[in-house]
Amino acid sequence: MNNRARFPSFVFLSIVILACWALVEPQQIGMSGLHPRRWEGQKAAVAARIRRVENGLLPAVVIKGRAPRPMNLIERMKHYRVPGVSIAVINQGTVEWARGYGVVEAGSHRPVTPETLFQAASISKPVTAMAALFLVQQGKLSLDGDVNAALVSWKVPENEYTAREKVTLRRLLSHSAGLTVHGFRGYAQGEPLPTLRDILDGRPPANSPPIRVTAVPGQQWRYSGGGYCVVQQLLMDITGKPFPELMRSTVLDRLGMTHSTYQQPLPAEWARQAASGHRSDGAPVKGRWHTYPEMAAAGLWTTAADLARFAIEIQRAWRGESHKVLSRRMIRQMLTPQKDRVGLGLFLRGEGQRLRFYHGGSNAGFRCFLTAYVATGQGAVVMTNSDNGQPLAMEIIRSIAREYGWPDYRPAEKVIAKVDPAIYQAYVGDYELGPGLIITIRRQDGRLFGQASWFAKTELFPESETSYFSPSGLSITFVKNERGVVTGMVVHQGERDWRARRIK
Repeated sequence: MNNRARFPSFVFLSIVILACWALVEPQQIGMSGLHPRRWEGQKAAVAARIRRVENGLLPAVVIKGRAPRPMNLIERMKHYRVPGVSIAVINQGTVEWARGYGVVEAGSHRPVTPETLFQAASISKPVTAMAALFLVQQGKLSLDGDVNAALVSWKVPENEYTAREKVTLRRLLSHSAGLTVHGFRGYAQGEPLPTLRDILDGRPPANSPPIRVTAVPGQQWRYSGGGYCVVQQLLMDITGKPFPELMRSTVLDRLGMTHSTYQQPLPAEWARQAASGHRSDGAPVKGRWHTYPEMAAAGLWTTAADLARFAIEIQRAWRGESHKVLSRRMIRQMLTPQKDRVGLGLFLRGEGQRLRFYHGGSNAGFRCFLTAYVATGQGAVVMTNSDNGQPLAMEIIRSIAREYGWPDYRPAEKVIAKVDPAIYQAYVGDYELGPGLIITIRRQDGRLFGQASWFAKTELFPESETSYFSPSGLSITFVKNERGVVTGMVVHQGERDWRARRIK
């Protein structure tokens, strides 16, 4: 993409024509070489599958005894106020189709195409993990040695926790190094940008606290975007290269991820292809998007199809069919559970034919999700340009899962319990998942509602006096102490449980 300025005019015109064709024809990969009649038959079959996916979105929760009502993608985008969506579906080990929906910015007429860039947010982490493991494979990094032995320009501050166990790359990649800082809010256009050293030490203009070890490394799982900032510094110290450059040479170019970059801020030649982020009220993010100097944790700009290529390489390397970046042995390490069903950069579920890896992403104005089955060559990526995109992405994933016969991602059946609405008052308050991550519970007109930074206000329905669910799949169980006072909650969203303490 950064070579576009050197393209002859007729080549650029051809690209424009192809991009326009992609608006009405889904990208189909892996069908070349077929007899024309068979090719047309395959195209028709894929087109029919796309229509069923587009009209088969499913909720996270259905009331027991009621059949789920399939929903239309465009209607659900309007419902959630999500301007743009990009989808790539992996089937039989290839990107079977990739398609864009909606517009790059609310109020504009620029359509989302398969080449439109979105912020991958935390899906930046597993791509970073692959680069780190590549350096391990080359013998340039130790997976289990003290990272301070390899860090040059900055060191993890030692304390009573590191005196017992050391911070290692394995622990950093699996969120078990005991480090702080869950995530980052990024920097709005016009705000001063901190250096990575500023971020690591929580020094202005950084808007996040210092990244420090506050638990014994290796003893517990605790999600830490801060840990991946340490990885970012480590990889730069080892290679002597800027982070975007080392990511391109170790992973992106090797996998043909030509529409992907870790450059922050996003250069102008890439920005022309990028979607704008949007807030939960539908308004565009000021300046179109935030900048994330925390590149390893949140800085990847990419497309759904490029992320699908990343997933496919993991699938192929697992089966010993490819080693463009990592060997079969190293991929097996990557997909080996470390703590709490977390591998090295990826979350894991299932066993055997049902083993799958996945990761979600949440940046200001962007939500996305990647999931893939190791053995079957199936998977999907959904990217959205809205804070409201997470429940929509999962509705799309459930539709794809049903169409392609996946064993997971089915709507959960729930029964609404009869409870006295008066008990809701005991739950009203603010609950802290981590610094700056607050869930607010409110009572309104005899009903209970929850709201947090990563999901819009949603009604909570009782399963019991202490357990509640929303149609979007969020589940909450309130925790009481021995005196019956509500002290916190356990939040289940997607495929993970999170604990929050009551602060108000």
